[in-house]
Amino acid sequence: MLGRSTIIITAVLALGVAPAGALGSSGNAAATHAYIEANFKLSRAAEASVAPAQAKIVALDAQLGRECPKAGEGGPEDEESQKIAYEVSSALWSVSYGAGSGSIRAFAKTVSSLSWSNPTLTRIARHYAKTLEGLAALPLPNLCGNVREWTASGFHTIPAATLQLDEHVEALEGHTIPAKLLAPYERPSDRSIVAQTARLETKLERTETVVGFNDWDMLLETLGLNQ
Repeated sequence: MLGRSTIIITAVLALGVAPAGALGSSGNAAATHAYIEANFKLSRAAEASVAPAQAKIVALDAQLGRECPKAGEGGPEDEESQKIAYEVSSALWSVSYGAGSGSIRAFAKTVSSLSWSNPTLTRIARHYAKTLEGLAALPLPNLCGNVREWTASGFHTIPAATLQLDEHVEALEGHTIPAKLLAPYERPSDRSIVAQTARLETKLERTETVVGFNDWDMLLETLGLNQ
């Protein structure tokens, strides 16, 4: 949750030059329309998955409270401890993106068949879909086991499983196609859908920022870890 809201925050990227023999304007418009529709459905599904994901996160916190309360208490607050705290974030992403795995798979299936005359758009769209699929497939880490292992080492050695997961998650970076790049190919009917999607994304970003931070802080407190 923390920091991963950048997945849905648009980035400004330059338009490339369409290669010779590329799709015509009608092909670009069709791909754009399909992408806009799929992205809207994905955003609506993400909004619907917030409550179920939150219930699972609360259940995870209760489980940690039963199995390993304050397991990391007394640990340092330094760069190494941040790796453990980041693993807690990964656990939250595993739950939240996992709750929307069905809609993410549907989005990726649609996007994988789309292409534009500008290869930059095709690349962004497909990479974004792969990033979401990667997040939805994140395994739930063994937080109790890893925090206990770290504590048993006198807080000197970060578990290998923690380091591997952190590295894997750090590599999952992608962004939806910026609206300004799609605009030249939009149909008039697409504009209202783009506006609705933008509102949904803004709402989701606020939720992830506020609720996500509170969830992260809650799990850290249960495990006795520093931020």
